[in-house]
Parts: sequence; C-alpha cells; structure tokens
Amino acid sequence: MIKLQQGQVWKKGSSYLRIVHLERLAVDYKELADITTIDGTHHTATKKEFCRLIKDAVLFTPPPPPAPKA
Repeated sequence: MIKLQQGQVWKKGSSYLRIVHLERLAVDYKELADITTIDGTHHTATKKEFCRLIKDAVLFTPPPPPAPKA
C-alpha cells in the first residue's frame, strides 16, 4: 500500500497527475501532458475519487541525476 504525499507524480496513460495539495479528505492535483513543463490544469477531488483515478496509474520516479564528473 502506497501513501499519498504532496508532490507525488502518477503516470496514467499519456498524462501525468501531480499532487499539489493534500488534505485529510481532499486532493488538489494538476494534470500535465508533459512532465517537463509546468503547464496543466488544476483539479480538486476527494481522496476516494483520486484513488479511483490512479487505480491503474503508476507512481512516476524520475531517473537519478547523472554522477558528477571528476
């Protein structure tokens, strides 16, 4: 079981869902077409609705930054 946290990014199909603000019973999230931009649409949902929305989604983990060259 994964706990929801502010700042998490979920990949669902070709779009990304980023949790902007997390409350006890509500989630404010932003739907993004491209993870590298900040352009997207804000949405508000109950936690139950959001969990149903990300049921088939995958938690996005960005690749680690490259190691500094010595």
